[in-house]
Amino acid sequence: MGKIVFSSETSEEQYRAYGKGRITMDSCYPVKALAGHMGELLHKDINLLFVPMIYSLPSFLKGHVLDTLSCTRVMMSVENIMAGFLRERDEFGEKGIRLLSPFVPFGEPETLPKYLWETLREHMPDLTLEETAKAVKEGFRALEEFERKLREKSLEIVRWCAKNNRPALLVLARPYHMDPGIGHEIDGEFQSYRYPVLWYNYLPLQDWLLEWLFGQEVRAGIIKSPFDISDVWTSSYSSNTNEIIWGAKFAARFPWITGVIRLSSYECGMDQPTFTPVQKIVENSGTLFFKFGELDETKPAGSVRIRVETIAYYLEKYSESILQKKLKRLPQPPKELFE
Repeated sequence: MGKIVFSSETSEEQYRAYGKGRITMDSCYPVKALAGHMGELLHKDINLLFVPMIYSLPSFLKGHVLDTLSCTRVMMSVENIMAGFLRERDEFGEKGIRLLSPFVPFGEPETLPKYLWETLREHMPDLTLEETAKAVKEGFRALEEFERKLREKSLEIVRWCAKNNRPALLVLARPYHMDPGIGHEIDGEFQSYRYPVLWYNYLPLQDWLLEWLFGQEVRAGIIKSPFDISDVWTSSYSSNTNEIIWGAKFAARFPWITGVIRLSSYECGMDQPTFTPVQKIVENSGTLFFKFGELDETKPAGSVRIRVETIAYYLEKYSESILQKKLKRLPQPPKELFE
């Protein structure tokens, strides 16, 4: 049994040391960051470099939207960056390393084992499709358990805010912005001002909470379910975009979320069409909206600190009035919120 080797955490230094000059086209930072990770692993003692092409993603909105596809730019980034390592010479061949980049439809767990096995079996001839399916099932089980724990923590934060009448912030971003190297730890900056920070990916989904926030609209026929986003977004193919739109709707309704922080990487084509709709959804409810829209490999620490300080000032000044106005639009809060 061989050993599994991971690259180190994403950082500006990693990209400059191993990835700079490997990008064959201008791209967003998450794609450029992949070049740094791949370049670093080429300097490790490995014989297979595994970088999947992620086609679709699991999503709590599946069944309520058209599809849950990944960003095409991220999916094809493997081919883009591989070309950068082959442009002048074959760096993979020189080091005796094979690049494996299977097509990975996470949104279709029943077909995922087939795609993985077809790529892996050439290099792992004893591997069976049954073993691959079992490993995939175990991987999804671990992912579901991880998600369950994070949603429980988010519910704990939501209840704390309600009991103590304290405001919270919601981050709307791509999943990779949770990586401190890509998101520049902006969410952590706000915690230093004692504001709880929630991420849209792991908001609590209890029936009693969604009924309180969305039930009136469901009964009025405005939306079909609490997870329906067709009232504000009809082209619901992209997984992360769908969830960002839904997170904006949640923030607009939940009283104790008084501010929304939007993170986006430089040159993100998927985010561009959503900037205005998301801002309108949030601000039409009176909730404060702030955007860090040009995140790249260079972290402007001083600029980030000044902006965070300014945002914290507005939150301190307006949160109480925002909270009270949003409470008046909703029915009596459910008792479960204060347990």
